[in-house]
Formats: sequence, C-alpha cells, structure tokens
Amino acid sequence: MNDEMEEGGPESVLDYPEKPRVEETPVHVEVFFNNILIADSSEVKRVVEKGMPPVYYVPVEDVEMKHFSKSGKTYHCKWKGEAAYYNIRVHDKEAANAAWSYEDPNPGYGDIVGYLAFYSEPMQACYVDGELVERHPGKRGGGWITSDIEDAPGSD
Repeated sequence: MNDEMEEGGPESVLDYPEKPRVEETPVHVEVFFNNILIADSSEVKRVVEKGMPPVYYVPVEDVEMKHFSKSGKTYHCKWKGEAAYYNIRVHDKEAANAAWSYEDPNPGYGDIVGYLAFYSEPMQACYVDGELVERHPGKRGGGWITSDIEDAPGSD
C-alpha cells in the first residue's frame, strides 16, 4: 500500500494485488432497480484486483432474490473459478446477466460463497455509504467507482 492509502486518502487501483483479494469492508451498500431497493447490506465484502475498481459482494440474505433468476451464462475466472450469472426482473423492466455469484469457487475464495455482485450499468442506482457509484464503462470486472478510488478505467 502507498502512504496515501494508509492515511485514509484515495485508493489507487494500481496498488491492488495482481491476484484478486477478498476483503471485509465496513460500508453500507444499496442497489436499486426500477424504483425497488433490491439489495441493502452492511455485511458486504469486496474483491480488489490490480487495475480494476473494487467489486462489492452482498450476502444473498440481504438481496431481494425473488427478482433474480439464473440466466444460464457462466464465466471462468482463473483465480476465483466459475461464476453463475443472474437476470433481474422487477415489474415490467428486465436486465440480462446483471449480477453474478461464485457458488463453488476456487480455494481461497470461499468467503464470497452466498454473496451476489452487481454490474452498476443496468441498475437504476448503486450506493456505497450513501455515495452514488459512477457507471463503469463496459462490463469488464464489474467494479464500482467511487470518489475514493483513483486510476480506475473510466474514472476522472
């Protein structure tokens, strides 16, 4: 870590490890879709990886899972393993592959079993400690950009 991060300044994604790391984080996350609060938790974890904004994982107990269905799409991460994707539908609005989880991850990533991560782009709004998350251009990585994150693709 650099001195700026240790003093509570902005975090640079360039200081994150090459191999993704799961971290406990004392933040409150809220996710809205079609005017419905679909995720609301202070028990989140985040995964940090060099060059990418953090990905926040919310326990499924804090997600309105009735709005989600597995899409059948999967993705293999060489570190975390196989991700399963979810579609979301709230009333008349739908978004395909808007969230994902690792149900049987590779060793070292068991802490995110039972957690769901969300792409910010298809959501109405995502908040970290009340701060609106910037939309991340594209879907690579699915990380969320906030004012305390520097050097992320698409950040100012």
